[in-house]
Amino acid sequence: MTKHGTVYISIASTVALLVCCQTADKTPYTSAMQRDKPDWSDGLAAYQKTWPDKFGIGRHADKSFIAKWDIDVRPDGKGLPDGEGSAKNGAVIYRQKCVSCHGANGYEGPEDKLVTDSTGRNTIGNYWPYATTIFDYVRRSMPFNAPGSLTDQEVYDITAYLLYLNGIIKKEYKITATTLPQIEMPAKKRYILDDRRGGPEVR
Repeated sequence: MTKHGTVYISIASTVALLVCCQTADKTPYTSAMQRDKPDWSDGLAAYQKTWPDKFGIGRHADKSFIAKWDIDVRPDGKGLPDGEGSAKNGAVIYRQKCVSCHGANGYEGPEDKLVTDSTGRNTIGNYWPYATTIFDYVRRSMPFNAPGSLTDQEVYDITAYLLYLNGIIKKEYKITATTLPQIEMPAKKRYILDDRRGGPEVR
């Protein structure tokens, strides 16, 4: 038997198998996808009312829940809450909640370095282009064992302390929603805005 002949027999056998799979009442064979197709006889809107409750998992994301996550801060400071931070107060909070991972000086801990040292490795002090990113990241992700547990005031103070440790602001400098976006980070000159046109554009 030729290779092509084998293909023809296989196709014929498949058709015969499908015919044999018909039920006694002559209901044609249907795939699993077709059998599980939702009943939209009452309209799509009626069917959608069962989503996602029918799975019995999760919970509804109401406005208050979404508000807890909708806390992004832009480079121009939009999204920053009211408050004022100082390096002096930040040093106290840092020793309580940050030192175990990042070390007493910000670069000798077991986790990521926060302060530029002689190794020249990338840190927030020599690599991050915007000071507001420090506030945004710390508020979302720190401390490691309880992310999001810091108050806005604590985040302001820690941000000020980290900027001070990196030699970007003086110890007495106060950071607020107005002054933080105005701080010029050393690495900002290493970045350019993607203003290209005529293709996929960054928004």
